[in-house]
Amino acid sequence: MAAEGRGPGQTGASRPLRLLVFSASLRADSLNTRLATLAATTIEAQGHTADVASMAEFDAASYNGDVDAAVGLPPGAENLRRRLEAAHGFVIAAPEYNASLPGVLKNSIDWVSRHRPQPFNERHGLLLSASPSMAGGNRGLWALRIPFEHLGARMYPDMFSLAQAHRAFDESGRIGDAELQRRFDTTIANFLSLVEAAVHYPCVKRAWVEYLGEHPDPAIDRVDLAAAAPAPQ
Repeated sequence: MAAEGRGPGQTGASRPLRLLVFSASLRADSLNTRLATLAATTIEAQGHTADVASMAEFDAASYNGDVDAAVGLPPGAENLRRRLEAAHGFVIAAPEYNASLPGVLKNSIDWVSRHRPQPFNERHGLLLSASPSMAGGNRGLWALRIPFEHLGARMYPDMFSLAQAHRAFDESGRIGDAELQRRFDTTIANFLSLVEAAVHYPCVKRAWVEYLGEHPDPAIDRVDLAAAAPAPQ
């Protein structure tokens, strides 16, 4: 269970943040797009800025090392890189495809990871999912953590998965179940509190504590090396 942070709907952030928020679905009427929209609304209610995007803006042809070497990032991946670097962190609502992450998102991650300096490193991220299933797309989020954590992103330990999402939203776009809505608000608020502390208070960043009690080795973890990105094939 997440620790208590700012109460749901409570505003007055002392040090505003900018968060990139998008759904990892290309479908026009995606449940994950609705969840991402709710996340953006919640972030702005806390006094921060949400840069709301769509997966279509970041879509690109399949990663190709020859194209990368010849011309660099395609427009979609370059757009993601630019907006990621302009943000203190990111929030992604991702569907679950065959118990894993969407290929379109993984492809964009692979492209952007080739940029130097590698923009995912030390950037904070929160993962959400929505699905008609009883699991709410949670298996896909566990798979999605792997590339992000490999690239050094500071992934928030709590994830929010909305089960039976096709019947979960009310007419205003909020979650109809009051307890689930409260949990959603608290997850967002606590994530923002952590990002605010890490961004604006250097002593917190220097004293970063791994949630599993691990002490990363700079030689192999969260480093900006070509090995952290897809090698040319």
